Amino acid sequence: MKRIITLFSLLFFAAAAHAQTAGESFIVGNWKTEDDSAKIQIYKTTSGHYAGKIIWMRQPIDVATGQPKLDKFNPDPKLRNRPRLNLVMVYNFKYNAAGDEWEGGTLYNPKDGKSYKCKINKIDANTIKVRSYIGFTFIGKSTTWKRAKD
Repeated sequence: MKRIITLFSLLFFAAAAHAQTAGESFIVGNWKTEDDSAKIQIYKTTSGHYAGKIIWMRQPIDVATGQPKLDKFNPDPKLRNRPRLNLVMVYNFKYNAAGDEWEGGTLYNPKDGKSYKCKINKIDANTIKVRSYIGFTFIGKSTTWKRAKD
């Protein structure tokens, strides 16, 4: 009887650990922004945080220069010549199993050069809500990203 209880306990804890990992890794993949102007690849970093970079842009070329769009609004002048494509713009997210959300991260907007606190919530199997804010979550903006098919 003790062996059966031990076996069931081990199976329960293994299933619980797998469920948390599955929940945590849900965010990994490619996501289309709400305005369909970019795709963001979210991945787990070697430090265990989640980050995301721009892997596709609908308009990657600056019409004024004929060159790839740059991070020209970055507050650091040394970074203004880096291309937007492959730019890490989502970083330092940690998974909160209790809230089933990714929090504590930052979203950098290369369109205005500003960084915002951010949290991400799962809406359904193919949708996340990205909430960027200043100070408090109620002072901010939410956008919906859809899982990219490719």
